[in-house]
Amino acid sequence: MKSKLVLYWKPLLAMIFWGTSFIATKVALRELTPLMIIFFRLVFSITLLIIFALYTKKDFTIKPKSHLWIVLLALIASFHLWIQVTGLKYTTAVNTGWIIGTAPVFIAILGFIFFKEKLTILKVSGILIAFAGLILLISRGDISRLNFLTHKGDFLILASAFTWSVYSVVNKKITINYHPVMTILFLFLMMAIIIGPFTLNGEYFRAVSHLSMKSWGAVLFLGIFCSGVSYVLWSQTLSEMEATKTGAFLYFEPFVTVISAWVFLNESLTTMIIISGLVIMFGVYLVNSN
Repeated sequence: MKSKLVLYWKPLLAMIFWGTSFIATKVALRELTPLMIIFFRLVFSITLLIIFALYTKKDFTIKPKSHLWIVLLALIASFHLWIQVTGLKYTTAVNTGWIIGTAPVFIAILGFIFFKEKLTILKVSGILIAFAGLILLISRGDISRLNFLTHKGDFLILASAFTWSVYSVVNKKITINYHPVMTILFLFLMMAIIIGPFTLNGEYFRAVSHLSMKSWGAVLFLGIFCSGVSYVLWSQTLSEMEATKTGAFLYFEPFVTVISAWVFLNESLTTMIIISGLVIMFGVYLVNSN
């Protein structure tokens, strides 16, 4: 029992950090643009990961073939984070938590289309149920209110769930000959190189010079805990636990987000939002069942 608890605290803590990352992002968005937040997050996480890699004596040797895949993943991940953080400007953290949880549905669909992975009747039912829950959530139970312009934040978050599924499928099908920690470090470095030219300007430095303590706390939390610590914990979990058991912990993330947004941001938590979220999670569960 004790050994299980030792194993479980790592993915649980990662879920708590990832689930609350949307709350920290909402706080930072009051003073920073989406690209500024992402760049800040990358700088702090890269610093932590370099320290961790040096302390654990990881190999920093660059392998050109693996690095080409890193560049592709960095392009996808950069776009993914940009539309996700932009979406958070226009929707609630509660909605974001539920919607982002649909990524496994998109992963199943892409796997079927491009890699001929099997889609059973149960999985198809799960996909339909998850999307029914999404329509309920975005329309607040009234389909006539479903309008792209009105709900652009929700649709951007949904798009980010799709881009994350693209990232996951590509990452699953390629071979990168780096230690997981070094893969993440090189990925974040490449993302910073991609995003840097669009971020490092006069507006960025003015924003930094006037940043409040609350926003500094938010970006430090995002960089150190949500990226650095969480990704290290998750990579360790993947090496210590079965993939199926590890994936099950992802179901906790939306619930952490919803509760945190209600507590820290005073976001409304209506009966329809709760029902819609549970429908989405049930559909995602069916998609991931064997």
